[in-house]
Amino acid sequence: MAAAAELSLLEKSLGLSKGNKYSAQGERQIPVLQTNNGPSLTGLTTIAAHLVKQANKEYLLGSTAEEKAIVQQWLEYRVTQVDGHSSKNDIHTLLKDLNSYLEDKVYLTGYNFTLADILLYYGLHRFIHYPGIRQHLSSVVFIKNRLYTNSH
Repeated sequence: MAAAAELSLLEKSLGLSKGNKYSAQGERQIPVLQTNNGPSLTGLTTIAAHLVKQANKEYLLGSTAEEKAIVQQWLEYRVTQVDGHSSKNDIHTLLKDLNSYLEDKVYLTGYNFTLADILLYYGLHRFIHYPGIRQHLSSVVFIKNRLYTNSH
């Protein structure tokens, strides 16, 4: 999925009106957003964080210092590890490592849904539908009901 399409989906999920125009620069097609109030923003995670703040949903960036760092870690992982990998072996290793990490977690940061979950989902979506990965398995359906409350 192209970065501009991901950012448009993110805008919609955040409840923002579609007014942003995205372009891409360079060989890797890095997304660029020209803001109304200042300089252009470059990069998927930079623009995504800007959209989260624009929607007043900063909790998606993490609520504690540790959670914010973990969100940043996974946003970086998305750009450095997920994007650009296309060999079947790379994908298999990536999904295996991710599965192992998530064994005892509900979301990437533990128990709170964040921007990292959204962008990693968008980035992995193409792999889930990659020939030979999904095989005979049915599509993954995510429920919208909360399974756990935030109190522990």
